[in-house]
Amino acid sequence: MHLSAPAIVIAARPHGETAVIARLLTEESGVVAAYVAGGRGRHLRPVVIPGNLVEAEIRAKSDSQLPFARLELAQSRGPWLTEPLPASAIAWTCALTASALPERNAYPSLYHALVALLDAVCNAPSARGWVPALASYEVLLLRELGYGGQRPEIAGLGEALEILDRSEGLIARYLLADTHADVLAARTVLRQRLGRIET
Repeated sequence: MHLSAPAIVIAARPHGETAVIARLLTEESGVVAAYVAGGRGRHLRPVVIPGNLVEAEIRAKSDSQLPFARLELAQSRGPWLTEPLPASAIAWTCALTASALPERNAYPSLYHALVALLDAVCNAPSARGWVPALASYEVLLLRELGYGGQRPEIAGLGEALEILDRSEGLIARYLLADTHADVLAARTVLRQRLGRIET
């Protein structure tokens, strides 16, 4: 395997003393897990943050081997991780994507939708500008994985929040039923924070 492509870091967990196992979402190869040497070091720690867009070079000697990845930062989401709402949205969407998608299956529409959602979270003047995109992304993820649902027409924040609430049970039942970590906890935190802006 040799892949060189833009990717979204959707998960990272420590491995050994200094390395990280990163899960990367690419347009053409889907989710790829890869070993990042020095991922916990001073130079790469700010790169291997869920939500970041990176240029990834991924190599493996065989399909059964965990690939090695070299990553260069293309776009950082770090500045928004100190803001509670954007940080919660980034954490939830990346955790959901990492948990729900099987490895090595291409989902180009999800890749582009996630890039657009993360851009909206980081650039919209308030959550009202990106909550409809979040609701649409969840519905798209359910649809792409075979659980139906049409792209919703969302008139405003209230309607987007209703769609988010309707989607929660489907996500828990179909997408996260087999996960060991409590991924939905990130969604609960996000939904509580979004509840404070409802008027």
